[in-house]
Amino acid sequence: MKENIKERIHALRMTFKPSHIKAFIIPSTDPHLSEYVAPHWESREWISGFTGSAGTVVVLEDQAGLWTDSRYFLQAAQELKGSGITLFKEMLSETPSITDYLCTNLKPGESVGIDGKMFSVLQVEQIKKDLATHNLQLNMSDDPMNYIWKDRPAMPEAPAFVYELQYAGRSCEEKVEILRAELKKQGIEALFLSALDEIAWVLNLRGSDVHCNPVVISYLLITQNEIVYFISPEKVTKNLEEYLKEEHISLRNYNEVETFLNFFTGKNLLIDPRKTNYAIYSAIHPQCSIIRGESPVGMLKAIRNDQEIAGIHTAMQRDGVALVKFLKWLEQAVPSGKETELSIDKKLHEFRAAQPLYMGESFDTIAGYKEHGAIVHYSATLESNATLLSKGFLLLDSGAQYLDGTTDITRTIALGDLTEEEKIDYTLILKGHIALAMAKFPAGTRGAQLDVLARMPIWSYGMNFLHGTGHGVGHFLSVHEGPQSIRMNENPATLQPGMITSNEPGVYKAGSHGIRTENLTLVCKDQDGMFGEYFKFETITLCPICKKGIIKELLSPYEINWLNEYHQKVYEMLSLDLNEEEKNWLKEATCSI
Repeated sequence: MKENIKERIHALRMTFKPSHIKAFIIPSTDPHLSEYVAPHWESREWISGFTGSAGTVVVLEDQAGLWTDSRYFLQAAQELKGSGITLFKEMLSETPSITDYLCTNLKPGESVGIDGKMFSVLQVEQIKKDLATHNLQLNMSDDPMNYIWKDRPAMPEAPAFVYELQYAGRSCEEKVEILRAELKKQGIEALFLSALDEIAWVLNLRGSDVHCNPVVISYLLITQNEIVYFISPEKVTKNLEEYLKEEHISLRNYNEVETFLNFFTGKNLLIDPRKTNYAIYSAIHPQCSIIRGESPVGMLKAIRNDQEIAGIHTAMQRDGVALVKFLKWLEQAVPSGKETELSIDKKLHEFRAAQPLYMGESFDTIAGYKEHGAIVHYSATLESNATLLSKGFLLLDSGAQYLDGTTDITRTIALGDLTEEEKIDYTLILKGHIALAMAKFPAGTRGAQLDVLARMPIWSYGMNFLHGTGHGVGHFLSVHEGPQSIRMNENPATLQPGMITSNEPGVYKAGSHGIRTENLTLVCKDQDGMFGEYFKFETITLCPICKKGIIKELLSPYEINWLNEYHQKVYEMLSLDLNEEEKNWLKEATCSI
């Protein structure tokens, strides 16, 4: 495999001279700047062999590097061995930025190549600015993978389908009316959307173009008078065509979008420079005034309507039932010594797939036993597949797509004897999780202002985690969505009632263990108070939290009370859908500490 990687990098370097470049940058994204992409756009994985979802490869004539974040440090180090690609760990003080690396290793006057479809407007402008300080140029080129990736997967062709109103809670017509009113208020004539989750939400459409993400590869233009949908013809069924006609949406071929924009002579056009690729931006007719700003869709989508909120509650209940059945089975199965990380993943899938409205996983399950739990986004393979024993921790991060909602949950499960260090770490993470779950905060609060609550317990022990504490979750859409987040990095989006975020502090010790406890929460109104409204989090995930690793003396009375009340709610909500044996197991798993 490593020889294949070296051959692929050599093939890429052979394209440098005709393109008059000395380096090429390959990100992990697609023309829609998606986090997860269809196989056709898995170029960074193909060129490097690194399978994580986030990372950027830079190839020079005599060296190459991959930049990725802390979720993938251990995984990337393993997968890059022997490839000739150097790992650069993001967010560490000693790690150079990509542009610093290029400026150090290239001579003034030389050029760096990128495919403009794979970078946002803001990214390209920043790269140009950074390179210019060292008299380096940025060249836009065609995708070199079209020439060197001989067996490249085709573009997705699966048909799109209509997402029923009983789950969406608001029609496409209503959403477009709201958007047009908002655009008119701002003096904006047209809105162009590239983000796949935003397009799916506006049109009430879903698809299967991206693994675990029910989106449709497409673009959307909304003006005060028309809606133009850019999609490959083979994806449009007769039923979908009729639906789009009823919604007064005209169809154009997906590949015609740049040509269409080149002739678009509207007064102005709103694009989000963080979510629109540079090639699209460059194609817009010069007489059309480009307005840069956040798409109003992001915030509208993030605040769930009543039907969506009801749906996610019922989805969580069914997901919780599947998880309880699985956890009971796991407890009985592990002592046999026959279960592995891969086998339990398959078993969890079986329990979830038996639930009504199940449509698939919301991401590939992370089942990491002992030291594998320290690899934040670990993915078991036939080579790494560990057998579970009656000792240590299993970190299990999983989720499902149901027609009425998307779930995401992590449980760290004690399979048997634990070390004192494991127990302390586990209890500290639980303390951080509870602190965030119990938070009450005034309107206008940003996620970055609450992030410290989840980190304080481990900070006091000189530990930290480098991933975010919370991300938004879609409604039968992408499991990672914004604009809201809870993380150390500043984010101007405020937390508002109707938003769903994860609560997932963790700690990871290479070669030993990883711990994470994750529930999803719904932002709700708490009360009117001094200077305005106050909000709180309602924990909506329903699944017992393993009690075997808890050191009770490290918990405050408030934290113990929260855990006991949460477990009482879990039992009350799930027990009616369980048989007597399962109910007894759940009663023990949720009894007070």
